[in-house]
Amino acid sequence: MEGLERRNNIKKLLTESVEPITGSRLAKTFSVSRQVIVQDIALLRAKGCKIISTSNGYMIYESKKEYTKLLAVKHTKEDIREELETIVDFGATIVNVMVIHPVYGEITANLMLSSRKHIDDFIKKLQKDESIPLMRLKNGEHYHLIKANNSKTLELVEKELEKKGFLI
Repeated sequence: MEGLERRNNIKKLLTESVEPITGSRLAKTFSVSRQVIVQDIALLRAKGCKIISTSNGYMIYESKKEYTKLLAVKHTKEDIREELETIVDFGATIVNVMVIHPVYGEITANLMLSSRKHIDDFIKKLQKDESIPLMRLKNGEHYHLIKANNSKTLELVEKELEKKGFLI
């Protein structure tokens, strides 16, 4: 399969998938190395394809009528699951996590968590790799960009996080 045909097929797979697809899975599907997939993704992005990298793989970010809100939150590492589940249980998606570092400025990581399964996978990766969550860089203070299909969902999420003491 030639590069152009493979890239078209990658774009088609990502467009049709509701879940992120890992680079390893794409490499296996097309019988190429993961590095070839990384290069293909870069070329697709250069052509204007809105592919984002998340902790669970690649996905196409389609802009539909969505409402977003940036929330400033603070909690301990032990509260990560409760915070994230509170957001998705109301039907919102956690687009990213961001901290403002005194030296490096804004540090943002795409998450795209929209279900408890996504959260389980994310938490397992944190535990498996013994990774330090970005929030630890600022003593638990961080931001989440969340999105939903309506403003009421965002209001409900914000009220619940405030009730739980997570909002700054």
